[in-house]
Amino acid sequence: MTDFELSSYHFELPKELIADRPVPDRHSSKLLVYKEETGEIIHSTYSEITKFLPPHSTLVFNRSKVFPCRLIGNKPSGGEAEVFILSLLHDNDVYPAMIRAAGKRKVGDEFIFGNLKAHIVELRGGTFGVKFNLPHEALIKTLEEIGKIPIPPYIRGGESDEEDKRTYQTVYAAETGSVAAPTAGLHFSEELLQKIKNEGHEIATVTLHVGAGTFAPVKADNILDHKMHEEFFTIDKENLATIQKAKFRIAVGTTTLRTLESSWKNGNVQFDNPGSLNSTSIFLHPGKEVHSIDAMVTNFHLPESSLLMLVSALIGREKALEIYKIAIEKKYRFFSYGDGMLILRKGR
Repeated sequence: MTDFELSSYHFELPKELIADRPVPDRHSSKLLVYKEETGEIIHSTYSEITKFLPPHSTLVFNRSKVFPCRLIGNKPSGGEAEVFILSLLHDNDVYPAMIRAAGKRKVGDEFIFGNLKAHIVELRGGTFGVKFNLPHEALIKTLEEIGKIPIPPYIRGGESDEEDKRTYQTVYAAETGSVAAPTAGLHFSEELLQKIKNEGHEIATVTLHVGAGTFAPVKADNILDHKMHEEFFTIDKENLATIQKAKFRIAVGTTTLRTLESSWKNGNVQFDNPGSLNSTSIFLHPGKEVHSIDAMVTNFHLPESSLLMLVSALIGREKALEIYKIAIEKKYRFFSYGDGMLILRKGR
């Protein structure tokens, strides 16, 4: 099999290894450490991650915050309806959304969620432009009160509860806008972040708002035919300076790596207008060289997913699958609420 065949990224995962809840203490998740230089694999926990970091490392986190984008309500006729807001980026208060309701949808259709109302103003070929009866800031406040957190379908069938509002969110989340958590960061407690700082490491943040496309499977038999979804990101001036001067740069999560690699130019991370929004649809896979990081923290991902291909871009497909096989044998927990790995790249 070649690196470009979708089926070459398949592996069998026992269902009991799919985590449907996180461990009680974030930093007690298991951590598989892979040292590419020597091939050594070490089994540890996130609470011990600083043991494996070179002196004065810089860890870069995605501080985007998940918003409760699922609205469950009714049509005026009484039938149940769900509106899933795809992004808080709007055009004259028109928001992109997916809608699940009986019957064919058309412009003018209304949906009721208590005092919040939405109606379709645009048909967008599978998605919709939706307008609400509240201005932007009031809408965000109302979503926090009545919306549901959008957990992935492989976690309890995608049905979230109040506990997920806390657990499916990083402790440092600050910029509202994601419909999925940057899950590599879920393992970092306030206590662990303080330990990292106390031991002389730097922390920087970027913001990439994770879109619903992160759940989209790769369907093309040849992965080079796969079209990545577009997402929006920014880096502010202060964090950009910290990232640029980093001696050893560690991306915490695939979204952070995609942000940094999308900003790579002339031998460093560049951002022409700090604080502004840029977009990226970068697809990292074997054959694409990754320049912007020396190491990466990431969860264990789905078979045949673009995220597994991203990991394979760093260490090679065969090595990635070999490590996943070991993780399965050692009963690591997989996916969003599961355990993770630290990849220390060779020659860095």
